[in-house]
Amino acid sequence: MLEQLLNRYCPDVKVVAKCASVLEALEIIKKQKPQVVFLDIEMPNYAGFEILNFFDKVTFEIIFVTAYNDYAIKAFEVSAVDYLLKPVDIDRLKEAVFKVKGKLQVQHQSKSFEVLQKTLEENEVNSIIVTEKGYHKAIQCSAIIALEAQESYTNIHTKNKVYLVSKNLKHFESIFSGDGRFFRCHKSWIIQLSHVVKYQKTQSEILMDMGIVVKLSKYRKEAFESELTNQSK
Repeated sequence: MLEQLLNRYCPDVKVVAKCASVLEALEIIKKQKPQVVFLDIEMPNYAGFEILNFFDKVTFEIIFVTAYNDYAIKAFEVSAVDYLLKPVDIDRLKEAVFKVKGKLQVQHQSKSFEVLQKTLEENEVNSIIVTEKGYHKAIQCSAIIALEAQESYTNIHTKNKVYLVSKNLKHFESIFSGDGRFFRCHKSWIIQLSHVVKYQKTQSEILMDMGIVVKLSKYRKEAFESELTNQSK
């Protein structure tokens, strides 16, 4: 009955298996690795809750489906997404599936961010893709002298050209987060330390390659001087 309801009212949910016991479900879950498991509570030999005891780490979402309403508190204690009573109400089923989708999307975004963050921490970015006047272009990071904020846009200064791209400076700050080559020296500037020509301390200015003069924020002065010291070692 539940499979029919899912096929009819939640067509984006693919049913991969049906099981008559916890032990049978255990084998299927380990093999199929589903994103969500609909569990009855009253099952032969083991209660539906007990399936969690067989996993060191639960990698799937759980929706309990039962004829008994006195297990609700227990269901949410084990972090179930939802608790549906038989006969299953169609609107409640749709709501439960919607909740699962929301949780999976958050998990996916979180995992994607973690992977990106780890990549940026462990590896230097070799190039960035920018869009200028409707065309995509790869800019080698080693060629970037500085990035300058222009309201919601950014000027990317290289030795050959200045690219005006439709991303703000914060966007590039996140890309270069953890990349020791680049330093946010001012609210309007990110510089590549290897292109520093001269530090004019009294004027709080940094002279870069190609004659670019960059302001140094008083709040970033100590950190910048520390970076310069590290660069010279």
